[in-house]
Amino acid sequence: MTPTDAVPTEPASPAVSSADPALASAPLDAADPLAAFVERFEPAGDVVSYLDGNSLGRPMRATRARLDAFVRHDWGTRLIRSWDEQWMDLPTVVGDRIAAATLGAAAGQTVVGDSTTVLLYKAIRSALAARPDRHEIVIDDDQFPTDRFVVEGIARERGAVIRWLHVDKALGVTPELLRAAVGPDTAVVLVNHVSYRSGFVVDGAELTRIAHEAGALIVLDLCHSVGSVPLSLDAWQVDLAVGCTYKYLNGGPGAPAFLYARAAVLPELEQPIQGWMGAADVFAMADGYTPATGIRRFISGTPPVVGMLAMQDMLDAIDEAGIDAIRSKSLALTDYAFALVDAWLVPLGVTVATPREASSRGSHVTITHPDFEQIVAALWRDGVVPDFRNPDALRIGLSPLSTTFEEVRVGIAAIRAALAG
Repeated sequence: MTPTDAVPTEPASPAVSSADPALASAPLDAADPLAAFVERFEPAGDVVSYLDGNSLGRPMRATRARLDAFVRHDWGTRLIRSWDEQWMDLPTVVGDRIAAATLGAAAGQTVVGDSTTVLLYKAIRSALAARPDRHEIVIDDDQFPTDRFVVEGIARERGAVIRWLHVDKALGVTPELLRAAVGPDTAVVLVNHVSYRSGFVVDGAELTRIAHEAGALIVLDLCHSVGSVPLSLDAWQVDLAVGCTYKYLNGGPGAPAFLYARAAVLPELEQPIQGWMGAADVFAMADGYTPATGIRRFISGTPPVVGMLAMQDMLDAIDEAGIDAIRSKSLALTDYAFALVDAWLVPLGVTVATPREASSRGSHVTITHPDFEQIVAALWRDGVVPDFRNPDALRIGLSPLSTTFEEVRVGIAAIRAALAG
């Protein structure tokens, strides 16, 4: 069942039934060149508006067949032989696919494995060790909690100093802020490419240039951009990047993250969690550890094979659609969300916390209101699923290949009805 099938053309509430025809969703869905991709996702059951694709992407229909084949054949009959036949190389094979489809990166620099938190630890810790004459880690005070917590732990562990950037929560790290913070003691700069709170997109190329001019390495957190915002990691000369795969890459709950390390700096990096799968000769059972020469050195333990299955179907879809076309629809969806919010929610006291400029926003729109925490549970019960973030923010997460304009209209109409009482 699609959202269009599940609800009437206009919202049921009298408060929104007289909406401006210019805000109609049907013409936008009819003109959407990526509309056919919506049917490739599993039906959403009683959900009529899923606005949380920036937290957990929907499963694709093709994944059922992939999982069935995995159980019946790859695992079921090939058994341990599948390690030699395909599984051993899966972290780098899938990593290269993510790099080509979404990161703007050449092969041999991206690997899948571990959670985002663990890979952030590996990236930051290895970057800090690669600058032994420096002791500062630069990070802003509005980054996602795991980023801040990991940095705080590494600072305690290694005796490093954290230099906090105090940012505007409606924005993020700007070149001016970073330029004023870095210096001869800066070892590592950690930046969210897209702010988890506001959706602000940083200037990755310029921030990287500023970090490098100061002699530091830069680590980008790509969790809220990969799969929805085009990236050019090689061209920007980013040193390291980490991103999750369960948001816009639709890898499923707990799907493993990926780590990118630029080929030019990879030989300098010694990952801190040494395990047998990152050794130069995995089956040597050697007395001492010698790291693999390439990106495999960032693998520690046994690769999460099952966790890498679902995202491959989404990578197929991204390859077919093209990341630039996906970005175009993302901008169209967020433009439409802005128009609806302005017309229906701003008069009720809602504030928009996401930048309006297309180049400065990702694929979610954050709005604030003191009553949002109270209405979210009711919205979820009615099949409208946005995302709440303390203290008063509602995120409207729009995953371009699985979200229709009608879903956006229905969801924002429901938010209006809930606020209007």
